[in-house]
Amino acid sequence: MLPGALLAKKKKKHAEEQTQVLQLPPEPPAAVVAETQRLAFQVSPLTAKGLLSQQTREALKALIRQHHGASIIKLRAFVAGTGDMRRVSLIVSEIFAEKKQSIPALTVIQAGALPMEGAQVVLESIAVEKKPVNPEGLAFISGQAAPSVQKSIEQLQIALRAASMDASDVLRVTCFVSALDESSDGLTTLRAAFPQTALDLVQMEREPSPTPAECEAVGRLRTSITGSVRFLNPQFLSKSKDDSQIALVAAPKLVITGTQLAFHDQEPDIRLAFERLEKALHPLGAKLDGVVMSHLYSLSQSTEQKVRAVRFEFYNRAHPPAGTMLLFEGLPSLDASFAVDVIAVPQN
Repeated sequence: MLPGALLAKKKKKHAEEQTQVLQLPPEPPAAVVAETQRLAFQVSPLTAKGLLSQQTREALKALIRQHHGASIIKLRAFVAGTGDMRRVSLIVSEIFAEKKQSIPALTVIQAGALPMEGAQVVLESIAVEKKPVNPEGLAFISGQAAPSVQKSIEQLQIALRAASMDASDVLRVTCFVSALDESSDGLTTLRAAFPQTALDLVQMEREPSPTPAECEAVGRLRTSITGSVRFLNPQFLSKSKDDSQIALVAAPKLVITGTQLAFHDQEPDIRLAFERLEKALHPLGAKLDGVVMSHLYSLSQSTEQKVRAVRFEFYNRAHPPAGTMLLFEGLPSLDASFAVDVIAVPQN
């Protein structure tokens, strides 16, 4: 073979090898910071068309349309069915990288079911609007455990009155239920109570769980508060040493995290997840003792008890955050037993 032809062949082979190397999209950030007054909340519509990957792409497109150009900074995905939920993170990264937009922080949880046959994913989003939409701040309301969605909604309404708010101030409600069959009118009940609100209904596990229904909410403060954060425990709601019923937040900024997983289920494993979460908050000026809303996702009751024993090594026991702690079907890693994500107020 002539030297020129040999050189051309080598160049062609080298080019083919280069094209076979696929660059992975960047991973979602561990935490993001944003202005409290500009945060907006949405829930993607359900679809039964296609499998998990297609449904995730359609849900993201719908959220991008719903936010009208606002920058999405956090997504929480509840995945039902047998699809590989690790695909959600890859698809989120791919779509935002293609659009040359910052990738949002991400939480992915496997749930038992969604309220549409064939639906495999629902996405909840937090975005940053161009102008203030919550001039007085936000209220985070803990999950209200109750025998039914209706009873949980009634407890949310008590919390709203305590915060001088009403249904028109609520931006998003997520209701977790033990069995959708027993809450067949759950979405109808939610729409009647919160007609202007982004709504989500999720069955936690495939088999019935100990909590029949638990609804949480975030809303827009109607009146100003003294200081940057105020925790409330209204008289007619059950009191807990683990959570505040309501966190009113007027702080200029909030730090919002993706999930941190605990691998295996011993207390040191759970403690390590909180330590990693603290490290994610630190560069953005926040700490775990400044958390205002906490989501704790466990896969067993025994793990849940260990989480309860560990978390106040990190959270502020004198002023516990609002929060929801429930059992779910699965997490993105087979070794994971527990996950946590939080919203915290920066300290600087």
